[in-house]
Amino acid sequence: MKRYPVVIGATAAGLAGVLSFHSSSAHPLTNSVKVAKDAGKGPATTTPPTTTSPKVTQPTSPGSKNVPTTTTTTTTAPSAGPSTATGTAEQYGYGVLSVRVTASGAKITAVQVARLQTADSYSQQIANQVIPYLRREVLSLQSARINGISGATYTSEAYALSVQSALDRLHHK
Repeated sequence: MKRYPVVIGATAAGLAGVLSFHSSSAHPLTNSVKVAKDAGKGPATTTPPTTTSPKVTQPTSPGSKNVPTTTTTTTTAPSAGPSTATGTAEQYGYGVLSVRVTASGAKITAVQVARLQTADSYSQQIANQVIPYLRREVLSLQSARINGISGATYTSEAYALSVQSALDRLHHK
């Protein structure tokens, strides 16, 4: 009977510790994908915008007044050609993975593995099996907010983070 104050005190302290624990709210395989810290690094290939300015012409006939005439020219938006960016090389438990994303306008058109180094042949085999599924998911959802593959959680997380960093470089929403 003399130990109950110690047991109750330890239980209260443990409960307070659990309740005060804050986990990371940004998980790469949920709807809130963490933005990579180096999203501004690395070149993204884009088409520069075209600009035109109005032309001012003087009348050429001898009897005309010297009032300048302004002729405006229409501007055309640049073609929304494809842009490509490579995501960060994400180190995960079994190697390094980097993804290259191609987008045309607001649509993701292609996702390719730019770099894949695995620690062993089994990790390579798992990556070769799951990457096509992850690629299809990114293309169908048009986002890096993908579901992970059971048994390849680390590979899935690295893939999602690299895709997100490539999308950040492309300024893709």
